[in-house]
Order: sequence, then C-alpha cells, then structure tokens
Amino acid sequence: MHSFDEYKDIVNAHLTDLIPDTGDEASELADAMRYSLEVGGKRLRPSLLLASCEFAGGSIDEALPYALALEYIHTYSLIHDDLPAMDNDDLRRGKPTNHKVFGEAMAILAGDGLLSTAAEIVTGSPLDHSGDPVKLRDHIRAAHEIMSRAGASGMIAGQTADIKGEKLEPTAELIRFIELHKTADLITAPVRAGLMLAGADEDMLERFTVYARDVGVAFQILDDILDIEGDQALLGKTLGKDAEQGKCNYAFVHGPEAARTELHRLTSEAKEALAPYGHEASFFTDLADSLEIRKY
Repeated sequence: MHSFDEYKDIVNAHLTDLIPDTGDEASELADAMRYSLEVGGKRLRPSLLLASCEFAGGSIDEALPYALALEYIHTYSLIHDDLPAMDNDDLRRGKPTNHKVFGEAMAILAGDGLLSTAAEIVTGSPLDHSGDPVKLRDHIRAAHEIMSRAGASGMIAGQTADIKGEKLEPTAELIRFIELHKTADLITAPVRAGLMLAGADEDMLERFTVYARDVGVAFQILDDILDIEGDQALLGKTLGKDAEQGKCNYAFVHGPEAARTELHRLTSEAKEALAPYGHEASFFTDLADSLEIRKY
C-alpha cells in the first residue's frame, strides 16, 4: 500500500481535473469552485477511499474519480458551513472564506456546483463498466454509499441537528446523532465505498465500518476540543465559535478532559475492529493514532 502522503499527492495532482467547463459566461463559478478546493486541506476522505480500495485489492485508477467526488462534497459542505446563515466564519484553512472573496450568492452556487459535479462523477463512472455486471454492481453500490451518506439522512441531517441544537438542551442522544452524521458519515462513506469498488466481502465491510465510524466521531470530538484550546494559526479558522453559538457537542458539554478520554476510547475501539488483519492494516491503525494527536 501507499503512504498517506502518497495518496494525498495523487489526489492533489488531479484535484481539479473533473471540474467541468462552465463557459465564459459562468467562469466565476469555476473560479469559486477551484478557490476552495485549492486552499489546502488534509485530503483525509479521498485518501481513505484510495487506501481502502487498494487494501481490498482494487485499482487506484478506478477509485480516483470517487475520491475526487468525495473531496468535492466535503469542500461544498465547508463553503456552505462558513456562510453567515450557518457558522458565519471569515477564515478557512488560513484564507478568507469563499463568500468573503466571491460574495454570498457565488459561494452558494460554488457549493451547489461542487455537489452536482460529484453526483455527475459517481453516476457516470459506473457506465464505464456496463459490460461487466459484477463491476457495475460494485460501482453503483459505491456511488450510492457516497451520495446517501452525504445526503438528507446523512451529513445534512447532522448539520441540521447541529444548527437546531443551538436552541435545545444538550442530551447524549443529540450529541451522538450530530457526531455520527455531521462528520462520521463522510468518513465512513469513503472507507466503505473504496472497499465496495474492490468487491470486499461483508465481514471486511463490517469491521471497517466500525473503524470508520469510531474514527469519524473521534475526529469531530477533537475538532470540538481544538475549538476550545487549539492554536488559531495552526487551525486556520476562528476559535471559540462553538461556545459563542452554544453548540451541542461533547467537549463543550462535558469539558476538554472528558472529551479527550472519549477520544482515546474511540481510537482504541477503532483499531481493535481491525485487529484480525494484524500488520496488514497498519496504514489504518497508524492513521487513527495520528488523528488522535493532531493539532489542526
């Protein structure tokens, strides 16, 4: 398998390859879409998709369009999150947010453009395998996995609960719902989709689903901790927004110390799910460890 940095380099090398030609009349739309894609990022989700596919014996070349689609979806969600009606943020990855550069209307359209482009990619890619029923099924399953977890019962449901939670009494159930859907769904999607593209069996899918879910929830909990006590220069975004907006999250409700305990428990549980694969799964277990101690 490749290293995380190698997967990230592959994604970055092809990042804007699938942005459509919008024509001169709508060139600002393409500029706004590219702006948010190119300001940087961990490329965690697309790298997970490539790694999962390769782990199960699949082709990186076949998986790459789906990986790019995932990053387009993730980036669209960030553009919309930063809007005044949502989290109202001026900084993203140390740069002015999309609406600060292009205006609110164009930022909304840029997010819409990235989401619809992702849908075009994942619905178009299976057509290349229409002559092979097994491959066609695998690609359709992967496409559905991505779009459903990004949709109204997945990430968007989590974002909705996150916004509504600002006006509600926090409960363990509400916090868990937000963590699972707002963040974990879009980390579970690339892992499962990558495995599906490679034709992985149900046992592998089940174990990696536990891994991805736990890593995803842990990722959100650490984001919440860093909003309280992180380094703004490293994070590249405004800190203290959760407290200011009364967000319903684990760190804000229970405090950073309890949140770090839960973060470690989830990381350990994620690695345990992959124990039967031993050293072969070291890419994923090492990644879980590195995400637990990240500073941004």
